[in-house]
Amino acid sequence: MASVLPKGDGTAISAFLDAQAAEAGAARNTLLAYGRDLRDLSEWLARRDLSLAGLTREIVKDYLAFCDAQGLSRATRARRLSSIRQFTRFALEEGWREDDPAIRISGPGRPRRLPKTLDQAEIEAMLAAAPGIGRKPSDRVRNLCLIELLYATGMRVSELVALPVAACRGDPAVLLIRGKGGKERLVPLTPPARQALTDWLQLRDNPPEGSPLARLIAGRGARWLFPAPGAAGHMPRQSFGRLLNDIAVAADVDPSRVTPHVIRHAFATHLLEGGADLRSIQTLLGHADLGTTEIYTHVLDERMRDLVLNHHPLARNDPARDED
Repeated sequence: MASVLPKGDGTAISAFLDAQAAEAGAARNTLLAYGRDLRDLSEWLARRDLSLAGLTREIVKDYLAFCDAQGLSRATRARRLSSIRQFTRFALEEGWREDDPAIRISGPGRPRRLPKTLDQAEIEAMLAAAPGIGRKPSDRVRNLCLIELLYATGMRVSELVALPVAACRGDPAVLLIRGKGGKERLVPLTPPARQALTDWLQLRDNPPEGSPLARLIAGRGARWLFPAPGAAGHMPRQSFGRLLNDIAVAADVDPSRVTPHVIRHAFATHLLEGGADLRSIQTLLGHADLGTTEIYTHVLDERMRDLVLNHHPLARNDPARDED
């Protein structure tokens, strides 16, 4: 097929990355990964007197075989193929090519890793322990609000700590969350989360004169629900991670199993256990692809399997039963 790619691989890659940033809202780390992967491909092609303009299905397959021979992991090879697919699709849409040579190439796939999660009893223990963590009463109220919101919404930790206070006023039944790529979604709040939010706002908005909290909301922290010292003006993710560790210890839950992302996984898994459909969970989590959400069905499958093997009477090797 004829190709009219811009002159030079570097120019074509730059045009692709600019479009991904402007139109698709790709995150900086995603753009960096695309750039590294495509430059590696371009260098491999150049050593063979080839270029991106002459990509064919066989050339892409040869490149992936080369990556395999270099000992690259399956995950890295899958990501490189994904970068190539994004580029060749863009080239087709821009009219640079008349075909898409990577569209039907099957990748190595990623090893399936089930997300770590907590059961409902463990989450309930952490929610019960949260009000006891913190030096001051305002800290304890804030800490309960943080974990209640996290579990009620399944937010990413970056979304949680950077919640604008303006989005939380008026006892909202739902929160508007700005996620990856600036995409917005609405997530309902549970009654306990609404109450925890109301209690925290009451304290946050009426701090004692001259207190550290008063100084925070008079400065950079004025915009944020959870103000904190520092350039950002809101609580850092690392601080919340340490807080979760303290809550886990108080709740007698192994802290090595608890991270903000594990709480997000628990939110999704418990919804699925309660009968929620995958599309709804996808929307609540802000996943762009339903395939990302489908991993939770495997978590549930594992739990159901364990339930049968450990609790079904016919699954136990009971000598007394054999004598009956």
